Amino acid sequence: MTGVEITPLGDAALEVRSARARELLADLSARPLPGVWEAVPALNVLTVLYDPLAVEAEDLAARLTARLADLCPQQAEKGQTHVLPVTFAGPDLAWCAAHAGLSVPDFVQALCSVTLTVAFLGFTPGFAFLTGLPEELQMPRLTTPRERVPAGSVALGGPWAGVYPRETPGGWRLVGRTEVALFDLQRPAAVLWQAGDRVRFEAGP
Repeated sequence: MTGVEITPLGDAALEVRSARARELLADLSARPLPGVWEAVPALNVLTVLYDPLAVEAEDLAARLTARLADLCPQQAEKGQTHVLPVTFAGPDLAWCAAHAGLSVPDFVQALCSVTLTVAFLGFTPGFAFLTGLPEELQMPRLTTPRERVPAGSVALGGPWAGVYPRETPGGWRLVGRTEVALFDLQRPAAVLWQAGDRVRFEAGP
């Protein structure tokens, strides 16, 4: 099928490049393929880790191609929806509003009206790259990253939104903060969200 590229990564993984990679992940979660250990998503990429003693790369690639051809669009929409209460008082909030040509209240309202999607996880445990920002809410990254960004900071960087699960360095624009724990080893599922989940911000006190 067109628009799909499947290439080996070593002798126990295949990299699937497709605009429907997230849908394929949902399908593999619902209907696992024999010999597949894990599927790790990125943006329009799915890395499929498998047991080379249980399945050959060529056979697995053929099965993945067939799965992609049979996907229904609804299969990408089975994730959870997370509503994060946010205190919008970040150090870059006024700058971002001015950059968007909006007042601060209108900027906050615009940001809270957007439903974002977890494209993939990375950078630090629990950090989700959230896609779906309209162009007018996309902000340039800082020229010089901050050495310390507090845990829970809600940030905008390029086409992405994100929330810092822990205190780390960071170069995105900080617009608010949430108290929701995104990464907690005491929970059965330590990470709050998964690729394909939907996220909305809700203005709080």
